[in-house]
Amino acid sequence: MTGASRGVGAAVAAAFAQGGDRVVLHCRGAVEEAERVRAGLPGDGHAVLTADLGDPAAIPVLVDESARLLGRIDVLVNNAALFVAEPVAGSRRIGHPLAETSYEEWVSVWRRTLAVNLEGTAHVTWCVARHMLDVAPADGVRRGAIVNVGSRGAYRGEPDMPGYGAAKAGVHSLGQSLAVSLAPHDITVTSIAPGFIATDLTAAMLEGPAGDAIRAQSPFNRTATPEEVAAAIHWLASTPATWATGAVLDYNGASYLH
Repeated sequence: MTGASRGVGAAVAAAFAQGGDRVVLHCRGAVEEAERVRAGLPGDGHAVLTADLGDPAAIPVLVDESARLLGRIDVLVNNAALFVAEPVAGSRRIGHPLAETSYEEWVSVWRRTLAVNLEGTAHVTWCVARHMLDVAPADGVRRGAIVNVGSRGAYRGEPDMPGYGAAKAGVHSLGQSLAVSLAPHDITVTSIAPGFIATDLTAAMLEGPAGDAIRAQSPFNRTATPEEVAAAIHWLASTPATWATGAVLDYNGASYLH
């Protein structure tokens, strides 16, 4: 489980642990937070590992150590993502809108965002999928499931964060390509495209002047909870969801339809 120190990642780790699975929680540097999540999980055998997914050399080490701790990796959830939310010069807005961003800043943000959100996801997936191919599952158990956490922003666009939206669109496409190539090996690949989620990172925004407008994006007049998203991810990784491989599940409370 990448990006598991807080928010959706922590909720996903809890959902799998509650289902009786052992979980390796990945984080980049928030070790104390990840350890608190691990300590609250039911069951034994959970672990915390660190790695910068923007560094391709760190990823095989992360996956090899995860496999050593678990014995075999049956499920991968690609949740880790970098959200570059730096203030725009002279503005209260955050991000990298083209008209207000210098070329040097533009290049820097795109490189950082794609390195983690798209390339990091692709590289972790390669390492885990090769492990699934090389290490046989227990009798009667399918070879593996991979779930990618994408975003509604891949479809509707992210005008202030175009690098983030483009990276998530790439994650969706990556999942569909690999779903076709890995299906003959009994490995499923699905993606989920959530809308706005109420987490500790978004609490200030939801409690501020923009909160009502964000909630009004959905006809339910609210945002998703991490636990709701985690439940959907847990199902996508389950055997009954096998026929959903290749799908990108819209999970945004009808806040965006396409």
